[in-house]
Amino acid sequence: MNKISALLALAIWGVAGAASAVGGGGSIAGRVVITKVITKKRVTLPTYDMRGAAVNPEGSEKPPTGNPGVDELARLVIYLEGTGLSPAPPAQGTLTQKNRHFDPEIVVVPVGSTVSFPNEDPIFHNVFSLSKVKPFDLGYYPAGETRSVKFDKPGIVQVYCHIHPDMSAAIVVLATPYWTKPTEGGQFFLSGIPAGTYELVAWHRSAGFFRRHVTIDPGQNLQEDFLIPVKETDSDSAGKDGRGK
Repeated sequence: MNKISALLALAIWGVAGAASAVGGGGSIAGRVVITKVITKKRVTLPTYDMRGAAVNPEGSEKPPTGNPGVDELARLVIYLEGTGLSPAPPAQGTLTQKNRHFDPEIVVVPVGSTVSFPNEDPIFHNVFSLSKVKPFDLGYYPAGETRSVKFDKPGIVQVYCHIHPDMSAAIVVLATPYWTKPTEGGQFFLSGIPAGTYELVAWHRSAGFFRRHVTIDPGQNLQEDFLIPVKETDSDSAGKDGRGK
């Protein structure tokens, strides 16, 4: 560990200790390491639009981040599962259709939240999901319009477009307020956790679920790291059955 990393670790644990001392809760800090990054270029399949309008071809060939490669850490959500955890209050999420992509690729919302699906492309889209958590089909609608769906059960909802088979995203519906996404360096931190036994879950959009059984005592600070092996496959590997992995 270099000097900068050591200082960062001390800073994280300092914040964790302060939070635990004030609220009596514990914390979990750690780092996620992706062992193989997907670099395969996404293929834009032939599509048609229903208005004769062209979509920005340059933007449509890029991943949602606009980078030539895929940011695998951005496709990861870390959260706690267990009895005694109540979800955060319902919120409003947004999954935008733009440049023939969903933006962002992953939306995280508490149970009971509503997600809107605005169409910012000059073409029609038809957003749908076959997920058992929340199956829906929003029908065809043009630029400037939106549709909304309420998600009343926890789970992973894979989302697609009937017209454009290369479009996909995921909505993570959580029954817990304890969740986070890793930083660019892979670090993550959960604080204010009540004492108890839980499942610490790391879900990656193509690699699937990774779970740890953790027990937290009052004021305890845990260190949990994840090694996520990502196969060299197309980044949109989740099936259209909506189950994911």
